Amino acid sequence: MPHAKRTFGGVLGGLLGLVGLSAIAGILVTATVTPAIAVSGYAASSAISLFDSLPGNLQIDRPMEPTTIYAQKGDGSGEYYELASFYDQNREPVEYNQVSQYVYDALLSTEDPRFFEHGGVDLIGTGRALLSNAVSDDTQGGSSISQQYVKGVQLQVCERTATDDEELAKCASAAATADGVEGYQRKLQEMRYAITIEQEYSKEQILIGYLNLVNFGGSTYGIEAAAQYYFDTTAKDLSLSQAATLVGIVNNPNILRLDYPDSETNGADNGYAAAKNRRDQVLGRMLAEGTISQKQYDETIDEAIEPKITERIKGCSAAGGSAYFCQYVTNTVLNDTRYDDAFGEIVDGDNTERQNILRRGGLEIYTTLDNSLQYEAQQAMANNAPQYIDNIRFGATTVQLDNKTGNILTLAQNTRFSELGDKTKGESAVIFAADQTHGAGTGFSAGSTYKIFTIIDWLKNGRSVNEVLDGRVGRTMPMTCNGSPIGSATPTRGDNFAGNGGLVGTVQKFTELSLNSGFWAMASQLDVCEIHQVATDMGLTRGDGEPIASSDDGAYSILGSKNIAPIDMAAIYAAVANGGTRCEPTAIVSATDADGNELPMPENECANVLDENIANTTAYDMRSVMEGSQGSGASARVGDGIQTFGKTGTHQNIQSWMIQSSRNVTTATWVGNFDAVYESDPDYNGALLWQYSKNVNGENGDSKAYQGDLFQTYANGVQLSQLRYSLSKANQAAANAKFGGDNFPDPDPNLIKTTKHPVPSVAGMSVDQATQTLKDKGFTVYVDPNKVNGDQEDGLVESTSPSGEAPAGSLITLKVSNGKGSIEVPNIKGKTYLEANDQLFDAGLRVWRACTEKDDAPEAGRVVRTDPAAGSYLSDGDRIDIYYEAKSCDDDNSDD
Repeated sequence: MPHAKRTFGGVLGGLLGLVGLSAIAGILVTATVTPAIAVSGYAASSAISLFDSLPGNLQIDRPMEPTTIYAQKGDGSGEYYELASFYDQNREPVEYNQVSQYVYDALLSTEDPRFFEHGGVDLIGTGRALLSNAVSDDTQGGSSISQQYVKGVQLQVCERTATDDEELAKCASAAATADGVEGYQRKLQEMRYAITIEQEYSKEQILIGYLNLVNFGGSTYGIEAAAQYYFDTTAKDLSLSQAATLVGIVNNPNILRLDYPDSETNGADNGYAAAKNRRDQVLGRMLAEGTISQKQYDETIDEAIEPKITERIKGCSAAGGSAYFCQYVTNTVLNDTRYDDAFGEIVDGDNTERQNILRRGGLEIYTTLDNSLQYEAQQAMANNAPQYIDNIRFGATTVQLDNKTGNILTLAQNTRFSELGDKTKGESAVIFAADQTHGAGTGFSAGSTYKIFTIIDWLKNGRSVNEVLDGRVGRTMPMTCNGSPIGSATPTRGDNFAGNGGLVGTVQKFTELSLNSGFWAMASQLDVCEIHQVATDMGLTRGDGEPIASSDDGAYSILGSKNIAPIDMAAIYAAVANGGTRCEPTAIVSATDADGNELPMPENECANVLDENIANTTAYDMRSVMEGSQGSGASARVGDGIQTFGKTGTHQNIQSWMIQSSRNVTTATWVGNFDAVYESDPDYNGALLWQYSKNVNGENGDSKAYQGDLFQTYANGVQLSQLRYSLSKANQAAANAKFGGDNFPDPDPNLIKTTKHPVPSVAGMSVDQATQTLKDKGFTVYVDPNKVNGDQEDGLVESTSPSGEAPAGSLITLKVSNGKGSIEVPNIKGKTYLEANDQLFDAGLRVWRACTEKDDAPEAGRVVRTDPAAGSYLSDGDRIDIYYEAKSCDDDNSDD
């Protein structure tokens, strides 16, 4: 770059500086480059002493390199493919023999023809440049390749360590200053470093080090990345013209770069004139130095420059349908404290070190993603869930875990991944399946998928899934937390799915139906805080990373009111399927640094969190959801003969879930509103105005959020609440086809038994007395409001149903007497006297007879009526009169 016009004093100062530096350089070069020549005298010793006092040990670290994330092909080969890369500088270091000889010839002919002759400093070139710089406004380089390599290393240090642009500019200026006294000082230091590295490294090492380091415009660094970017080839396969062009770009990379086709000075319309002019200069120097022939020069000089830009997309956008999994891996590198030993410690929330290692560290990260299974997950998502739905923040995600390792096999999402976040409809940077650390979200209300913890707590208390409870609506069910009352639940039909009135049934039936009133009945016999403690003990946290609170939502909390990340709920179900051993969800298998060294990964984080018998019985109970005749998850059943257990879930019609597990793989599906729509949202107004008038403006004029009703909204003719089933079914079917699955182990016999107890006789008791007597024996009591004809006095208990024996906890119905008797008078008209007498006697009645002689009567007689009449009720031992006709009456008024 031209300097400001120099004054005479400035030129004189420059010349004096030149004289001093030249004297030192002359002695220096004599002593180090041509050591056979003896050097003596005060000048020599002074110069060498001054030179030796300069730092000479230049630390040459690996240049910044991209970090690459890999995923398994999933074809059984065990091979990986590149999923995405991250970089500040797009660089792919290569070895010396991986670069075309044309590149070396072009570089040396142009920049340092005497490279293999000098010891790091080309005295002729340096002197010429210093003289030119001292007396003119133009700056010449004059530096050897070794010196340029030194400067590149120093600039790389600036770029690596600077915390902001100002610091970077200051550091880079200090490393590259070429004029004035500071320029001479820097040049002297540069020479010192160059001579030192020549003593430590071979010429070939310096050459390839320089070519791997140098900038070729923008974020493209190194000869291999430049060859790929500008010409879609490798450094080894560059043609003469291409090699000369790239070497020419190094001279002024941001002016000569070939990726601005619209540039007026160096664009497609003028044949990249600036770059071609510089290439032709390089070819001229190659011809002059004899590294190419006249024929090669003549053939190449007329070639047009024809770039073939092949951009290396950085970031997870390059991962396509796997972008959200890629982002999960990225967030693991940046934020997960389990990986402190591998990627650096996060101090007080500062992950700067990790950001740098991701973009500059040259890591190779190998992940758990199964590409073939991921393809099926992406296809299922594309075929079922739209990218967006007008007027609601619609989201859907599926995630699959390997139950035995915690490896994340797939992660699919309906939205388009965007680094910028939710800028247009159908875009999001948030990973719906993940928690705040790994996905920048906070999860969603888990709904009835959270009932798994009530089931587990029930079993941990030694209760059977075949115990019978009263799960009908309308009953008040008291709740406790750590033994202290925390209110109660009185379910209504509206609390149950589809307005179900509830029933008296087993725990397994409650599970099959996902009956809220039934689970409240269970919770009322347990402890709400104990249920949440089960979740905590199994490793569950809220989506924001906070612990599961004990009773903040009271009775409703056991129905899944808390926000949980789908991947964390999947880990719970995977633990049950794995016999009670929970494995932490993991996306990274291994990682190496830029030198190929294995980085320390966290220890295998699989731990037993649940007794195996309880886990197996939980799976047995929850198989009813998938296999039962009324199973709430039956629509997601694969039907391939592989056993699965699972659970559905909804929350206030705005969130829906489906989780199912085989022995090997767990699939968690969430479909719902990932955010609310507010009146101020510019891209979602319009069609929602009528809903704002109904739902947004509260009694006090407060603005309320609107979220779409999944049971009232459709996509492609399908109710949104149904999408969870088709997504879950498709994903689990693919997993079953690939990984199979044995049957689940048998449940604990003690936890599925049906225990029967004698039903106490309460006939003749008052209703209150009978109720208490039955409850004391562990039964649930229901009083039939319709009195029955009975022998007991009016208002007393006549009987129970069932009687004799009944399952523990089952419902006993009290039949209350109306006092009218329990024996119904049968219709015996037309029967013989003897037949009628026997029937009534057997019924427990005393018979009195009255006979009327009649010629046409049968010999055995014929009953004509009774008193009381047929259909009346009498008590045991009561009198009944029979009136009959006979040809002859022996005794008209006798009792039997």
